[in-house]
Amino acid sequence: VQLQASGGGLVQAGGSLRLSCSASGGVSIKNGVGWFRQAPGMEREFVGAIRWSGSAYHRDSVRGRFTISRDNSKSTMYLQMNTLKPEDTAVYYCAADRDRSVAISNPSSYDYWGQGTLVTVSS
Repeated sequence: VQLQASGGGLVQAGGSLRLSCSASGGVSIKNGVGWFRQAPGMEREFVGAIRWSGSAYHRDSVRGRFTISRDNSKSTMYLQMNTLKPEDTAVYYCAADRDRSVAISNPSSYDYWGQGTLVTVSS
């Protein structure tokens, strides 16, 4: 396993969760890293990413509620999710880029993927 995601679960609307994603097997998180999510019957969508430079980006619908971060010393990336809404329900995937891709919101820019962790937000 090269990227291991954890931290998903069931939470009530308005609650918080923190997802973690640990890298191993030589996978570096010092280049681009990102979080994506996929709801049932929907396309995988961009949630947030951090460039190699440290600049962070989030999709509009989660900006101000979600925060992506990483700890290079621990080879771990995080997604802090606050004020969760039922529409945030999805399987969340972490991803790492082997290079310094420009299109960080595009899933095809990433070379390594975690197995996904389910987040369910009840109303």
